[in-house]
Amino acid sequence: MSSASPAPASPLPASGPQPAPGAAGPDRGPTTTAPAAAPSEAELLDFVRATAADEQLVASLPLDPDGRTWLRLNGPGGSEAWIIGWPPGTGTGWHDHGGSRGAFATARGELTEDSLAARIPTEGWKTLELADGVDRERRLSAGSGRAFGPHHVHQVLNESDGTHAVSVHAYYPPLPLMRRYSRTGALLRLEQVERPGEWE
Repeated sequence: MSSASPAPASPLPASGPQPAPGAAGPDRGPTTTAPAAAPSEAELLDFVRATAADEQLVASLPLDPDGRTWLRLNGPGGSEAWIIGWPPGTGTGWHDHGGSRGAFATARGELTEDSLAARIPTEGWKTLELADGVDRERRLSAGSGRAFGPHHVHQVLNESDGTHAVSVHAYYPPLPLMRRYSRTGALLRLEQVERPGEWE
């Protein structure tokens, strides 16, 4: 998200289990609530789909014809979430999510996801030769979404000539870093490691 122009944050209330108030009685002490479990990929996908269907929230995102914009949201179970606007012809470039799992859903327009159907080692290399047949392409129109695991490498693009797209994304744990890659044919090269604050 480093090429985008940030918009003012507009947090939503966190969804998911809320702690119950402690109760005391003559036969027991205060009750305690265990911490909420980490959200699964399916729960992240449910969240991004439901949020993408919130027309009022989607309409609150300022759109810029020249660059991506975003609002940070509170995701389920302490996850990090974003709503992102994509002008025509914009994209992320190849990247991963630093070991976090995640999900995203398109709210408006259509996005294309190019991904690698292979578990990419995250450390110990600068250039990696990809095997044949690892490339996957998905087109996600409004209402469509997908979840992914912690070793996912992809790029997301708005290939439209004239339509702005909007999407919702969630990651758990919150992104510790993002690795950015360049690609030439079968060669994937690590170009940069970004830390939180460098893409916000």
